[in-house]
Amino acid sequence: MQPLTWAMTLIKSSGGALLSSRKPAVSKLGKWRNILYTGVASLAVGGGLCAVPFKQVEPLSHDSLIKRAASLATDSSSTFLSQTTLALIHAITEYAKAVHTLIALQKRYLDSLGKLTPAEEDSVWQVIIGQRAKVNDRQEDCKHFESTWFSAMKLCEAAAEAAYTSGAEHASVTARTNIQLAQSQVEEARKLSLDADKKLAETKVMEVQRMAQYAASLENNEEEEVPEAYLRED
Repeated sequence: MQPLTWAMTLIKSSGGALLSSRKPAVSKLGKWRNILYTGVASLAVGGGLCAVPFKQVEPLSHDSLIKRAASLATDSSSTFLSQTTLALIHAITEYAKAVHTLIALQKRYLDSLGKLTPAEEDSVWQVIIGQRAKVNDRQEDCKHFESTWFSAMKLCEAAAEAAYTSGAEHASVTARTNIQLAQSQVEEARKLSLDADKKLAETKVMEVQRMAQYAASLENNEEEEVPEAYLRED
């Protein structure tokens, strides 16, 4: 019995020693885990603050918002004015071209007086009448776009005035510069149409004179032929 008792005592003491020797390892592992978790948490929080900086934004004042709105108004009205200016200049140019074509046709007809057959003269007049209708159409286009252009001018002037009173001086100056540019461009285009109208009026005067001369020459030819006719009758 004594040897057995001694063996049991040895086993118990060895097991207790083993268990007691593992406790420090477990406790040390727990400490390392705590350190690891704390470090990761600190890194996550620190990294988040660095990646997403937070900045306080001050609200805009009413004056700032009004200036921005005034600038947008001048930009949009200037765009409207630019488009209508281009349309009006194109319409005036096409009108001037149509008038010059009509002038050329009428001069060619006057030069051909007395040289055309009735069928040829009729076909020439059909072309002239068609060109006159084209001139009228181009003139209506000019009136239409000119009306829109005047509306755009008024709108741009109002936007420039509003920008100036709201404190957006730069936007106001830019709008007024665009207005002056549009006026100068339209004035240059109008010179073309005025010159075409002047030449057309001169051509009409020349047409009246040439037609009168042609009619007089026909009458003279008839008067010269009358005595010959009477002589043949006698």
